[in-house]
Amino acid sequence: MTIAAIVGAQVAAMSALASHRERVRAIKWVGLDVDGVLTDAGVYIGADGVEFKRFDIQDGYGIKLAQRAGLEFAFVSARPSVSTASRAKELGVTVVQTGTRPKHLVVEELLAARGLTWREAAFVGDDLIDIPVLSRVGLPVAPANAVAEVRDIAAHVLEARGGHGAVREFITWLYTQRGEWDALVEDAVRRLEEGT
Repeated sequence: MTIAAIVGAQVAAMSALASHRERVRAIKWVGLDVDGVLTDAGVYIGADGVEFKRFDIQDGYGIKLAQRAGLEFAFVSARPSVSTASRAKELGVTVVQTGTRPKHLVVEELLAARGLTWREAAFVGDDLIDIPVLSRVGLPVAPANAVAEVRDIAAHVLEARGGHGAVREFITWLYTQRGEWDALVEDAVRRLEEGT
């Protein structure tokens, strides 16, 4: 390999890294699919028809940390669910969009209402229904349990499965990539010590 080829490869790698950092720093809004991302994709239905879902507590705390740092979240699901609305309320996530409308149209409206572009959005999704959103956002992310087609288009595939810390892992990864995770943790610990 020639010196010019080595230098060219190093320049290309540095350029890719800079592009990745710009992509990560641009994120101002995060959309989260619910079933298979915030939950383990299981739905428990009692004899009385009442639905139960399992949400990960560490995911919730990660969302709260990121909200304090200025990141906005939305839950976007094709399935209406009282459990989802309750979890969103508990976490202070004020945007919960559920129903049969195509997710990419819902997300497009949410972004437009905030004056944001697709490039400023991240989305974590696990199934085919999420591909139209994932293929448009600046940062498409998939949990470990995502179907192969989703993992193939994701800019980042998480090690954790949905409902088992995937959202927390994403938040940690995002702020680590930005070089802001340590400050976020220090602020959280300070708030806990002060009781604020």
